[in-house]
Amino acid sequence: MELKNAVAVVTGANRGLGRHLAAQLVEHGAKVYAAARRPDTVDVPGAIPLRLDVTDAASIRAAAQAAPDVTLLVNNAGISTAAQLIAGDLDSVRREMETNFFGPLATTRAFAPVIEANGGGAVLNVLSVLSWLHPAGLGSYAASKAAAWAQTDAVREELAPRGIAVSALHVGYMDTDMASGVPADQKADPVDVAAQALAGIEKGQPEILADEVSRYIKQNLAAAPDAA
Repeated sequence: MELKNAVAVVTGANRGLGRHLAAQLVEHGAKVYAAARRPDTVDVPGAIPLRLDVTDAASIRAAAQAAPDVTLLVNNAGISTAAQLIAGDLDSVRREMETNFFGPLATTRAFAPVIEANGGGAVLNVLSVLSWLHPAGLGSYAASKAAAWAQTDAVREELAPRGIAVSALHVGYMDTDMASGVPADQKADPVDVAAQALAGIEKGQPEILADEVSRYIKQNLAAAPDAA
């Protein structure tokens, strides 16, 4: 889809990758609703702050009503609790699944009729290399992203007849708050990741692999688990 004159909602647009996605969409000439649980924390020049909590059904419904002209939904909001699946706090595991899996599903269900009514468009789900790589130390996060990858593939097939393309963005560590403890030389630049994501949307790519780690892991999915 063409980003110029598109109308986008970007969740989690108050910081990190979401903020860069919103800012670059504005630069492309799109109208942008920069969504966050606290819209007063949004600081994206040219964007319209929008209250949206992806774990709150009423908030999602209100956002869809407040943005009736949307043609592009970017499901970026997410959390990481670093919970392990066996030893970790089960409430943390549930919170990650609510935010990283059910959140994008709920927003997509709410905005799909809006996008369809506006002539079609696209959805981008921000996933992770941990959709495919599942270390025990990040078991909860990896499980939520693996589920979100499956969701993305199924929703892509379901929404295609309605004129809505669905893309997945996969990336390893980025230089954002979520990866603050990771050495700088292991992190991708979120400015570059955002640019790749938007270029992928324009090209209609179903999967956008934004770094070498993601490309390597995707190529080796058929390998034995201990050889990945």
